[in-house]
Amino acid sequence: MLAPELGEELLLANEEHKLGAFEKRWLKFDIIIVDKLGYVPFTKMRAELLFEFFAGRYERAIVMIIFTTHLEFTEWASILGNEKMTAVLLDRLTPKAHIRLLNGEYYRSRQFMKRREETNQ
Repeated sequence: MLAPELGEELLLANEEHKLGAFEKRWLKFDIIIVDKLGYVPFTKMRAELLFEFFAGRYERAIVMIIFTTHLEFTEWASILGNEKMTAVLLDRLTPKAHIRLLNGEYYRSRQFMKRREETNQ
């Protein structure tokens, strides 16, 4: 799920007083993939809801969480808006983490450049 969509769904569930039911539905998943974390900063409320969601997964369930992001951990506070909350979240997530840093060109950029070269020939 895209990170902004997850934040929006958490916010709506909270506003409708259905946050518990929302989180309970997610307990059945063994893997959660959060895509594009960091492309859009979160409001204070969304960031807090995301923190509670991931902290809850850590505390209540054995689950694999995969984040895709272009940000280093040191930059996560810029999207979550709170350095202490970010530090606590990373403290809970990273001890059991397998971190894969992928450096290089973005796939779409490479494909764009390839098509551009083909058209110029």
